[in-house]
Amino acid sequence: MSAHRGRLELTWTNKHRSLISTGEGKYDYAFVDPADPRVQEVRLLHEVERISAPTPEERPDDLPAPTTDNLLITGDALHALDALAKTPELAAKYVGKVKLVYIDPPFNTGQAFDHYEDNIEHSIWLTMLRDRLLQTKPLLRMDGSVWVHLDHVESHRCRVILDEVFGSENFVAEVAWQKADSTRNDAKQLSVDHDTILVYRASAAWAPNRLPRTAESDARFSAPDEDPSPWFDDNPTAPGARTHQGMVYAIQHPITGELQYPARGRCWWTEQSQVLRFMSEYAPYELRDISDESTRAALCGVEEPEVRRGVRAVMLAVPLREARHVAQERYAQGSWPQIVLRSGGTGGLGRKSYIPNSGLVASTWWGNATVGHNREANAEIKALFPVLNAFATPKPERLLQRIIHVSTSPGDVVLDYFAGSGTTAAVAHKMGRRWVTSELLPSTVTLFTKARLTKVVRGEDVGGISAAVERTADAQLPDGMTPAEAQEFTRLLNKVSKSTPIDAAVLKSLRSATKTRDTRTTIWHGGGGFTHMVVGPSMYEMDDDGDVFLAPAATNGTWSKSVAAQLRFTLTPNHTVFCGVRGRQRLAVVDGVADEIVVKTVLESLGERERAVIVAKAVLPEAAQLLAEESPGSRIRKAPDDLFPKRTVK
Repeated sequence: MSAHRGRLELTWTNKHRSLISTGEGKYDYAFVDPADPRVQEVRLLHEVERISAPTPEERPDDLPAPTTDNLLITGDALHALDALAKTPELAAKYVGKVKLVYIDPPFNTGQAFDHYEDNIEHSIWLTMLRDRLLQTKPLLRMDGSVWVHLDHVESHRCRVILDEVFGSENFVAEVAWQKADSTRNDAKQLSVDHDTILVYRASAAWAPNRLPRTAESDARFSAPDEDPSPWFDDNPTAPGARTHQGMVYAIQHPITGELQYPARGRCWWTEQSQVLRFMSEYAPYELRDISDESTRAALCGVEEPEVRRGVRAVMLAVPLREARHVAQERYAQGSWPQIVLRSGGTGGLGRKSYIPNSGLVASTWWGNATVGHNREANAEIKALFPVLNAFATPKPERLLQRIIHVSTSPGDVVLDYFAGSGTTAAVAHKMGRRWVTSELLPSTVTLFTKARLTKVVRGEDVGGISAAVERTADAQLPDGMTPAEAQEFTRLLNKVSKSTPIDAAVLKSLRSATKTRDTRTTIWHGGGGFTHMVVGPSMYEMDDDGDVFLAPAATNGTWSKSVAAQLRFTLTPNHTVFCGVRGRQRLAVVDGVADEIVVKTVLESLGERERAVIVAKAVLPEAAQLLAEESPGSRIRKAPDDLFPKRTVK
């Protein structure tokens, strides 16, 4: 019986085809052959405007410098991503340079929103996303990551696509973001309170940054033994008994004399020499063979003959009565050794785990109290554009702040090709990251994206993460109490006072002693800049028979630049004959007929060992023959037929 090979794959109608937007500047798609010129064409990006502002003097010293090399692109992501990856001047800056891709694509929920069409049939939605993820791959750094924000409608299908594109081995996690701040009682079935963010890495080189520690995260650390460093009682064992049999052995308790073993399938967390040193702080210990192979074999999940031999136990080196007396005295002194005797000294073994210096590992549950919710996001947009109808599904800045913090460092490139209201770029800018963002709908760019990013650069966006809000105390708090703890105490006190009589003077005194408030400090004051670019028109048209023709826009310098981008030539605008260079090849684009005069001019302009690529709208046979004879290796192409691979018309 032969074994099945291959990978799990999601199929859908027209998966083998590509998708193009047939209606410029709107969601209006059609399936075409992947070799269709409208798919293969590398469109030009035309600069519209440069927005910039000087770096303010009052900005905090520890805030990263505002970035200036940023792009806002109006146009379909299909063309924007192609331009970034294939136009030599842009490819040099972005191919293999993007650290984070965060996208919040249309959710395909069957609802029509004011600013984009979210009702896209499954096969179209899947193809659109698949194609753009494939375009994303060459832009990613090897230590980069992709975060795809979805709801429950397509998240399960999208994960299979992400497995296909990036490999299932590069799946990192599903992050659940609590987007709602209250349960919807009008829900017909269950109240959907969270979105899913699928996280994939480009390779095993990706390593997430840790989050800053908070008073809440450190609340479980204490010092019941008066240890100068707070700790919590952690598990002293680790998984892997079968493969770490030398770390499965007995430890004799210094007070009860009982033999302590790891649980079945687990081993002690550190090497035996360390365990011996920690236990010797309670009483004299030694390593001793106690012939417990059968017990150890059962714990390791192997037969007794297979268990590792010669593994000694950590045993008392003095009689139990003497050890008990010494250990009890040591326990009473406080500031216990790293191995803890639980339950007042007579229980099992624990382990001190101290507050890490490296910060918090990000979890997969992101509550709205920490990263914001939909209502907060709507309020941020409304504050920026009070006279406009806010987006139906904006994301709070604190959510993007966490994603960008976990996955990038200052100066890294952040890419979002479903810009919407521009939250990703706005937050990236405030955090000192470089960014590229694109949006299909010109109206959205004009009303929201560009307007918002302009406010950010000019320091006119004071919402979101532009300010830090810190809980501070109005009075001297009791020793050891944090403002967050004082706030929680006051909340619980008010709750109790509603049902339990408390002396008014006492209640007032307690409230006064624990009174806190939010203090807002402005962090972002503006600076940096960005360039607004627009995807240029197609240089080609196609008739109903599938024949390709040059469009009216394909004239003069515009067409030359387009051909250079299509053939991956770097522009040489100051050269009188050649418009592009690629290694030892020179590109000449003729807006007309390539005849013998054109060829002779090109040949006279070539340097030693250089070859030419001539592109013309028409080519005379004698011109092609002359070029072949005089410069073997040089080529002449007729546009548009020779610029695109052959395709199958269906």
